[in-house]
Amino acid sequence: MRKLAWTLLAVLVMTVAGVPAQETVIDARGRGPIDQEHTNWIDHVMRSISTIKPGMKRRDLFTVFTEEGGISTRTRKGYVYKHCPYIKVDVEFSPADADTNPDALTENPEDTIVKISRPYLEYAHVD
Repeated sequence: MRKLAWTLLAVLVMTVAGVPAQETVIDARGRGPIDQEHTNWIDHVMRSISTIKPGMKRRDLFTVFTEEGGISTRTRKGYVYKHCPYIKVDVEFSPADADTNPDALTENPEDTIVKISRPYLEYAHVD
């Protein structure tokens, strides 16, 4: 009788412990649980960031990013993802009006993106 009680208790514990695991997915390579909701969000973020490419204008960045504080120049500046200030990129620009603008230090929405870094994670800079 005791053996039956212990068996039932073990089955009950395993059943209750298995309920939260039903909400996760096991990676195909057997690496452990994956939070599918977070994975889908990161996929969305990566696709969104990949829409910004060299040749586009500074103004195009603002569909995905906002300016970050910290030291920057007209030709090099950091930006943060609109929906998470820890996701960042560094962008290099070619000034649109360097030959004609006497104030070549002022950013111009028409500056051309020359290079955009891979996204990276970092805490926010405070000015």
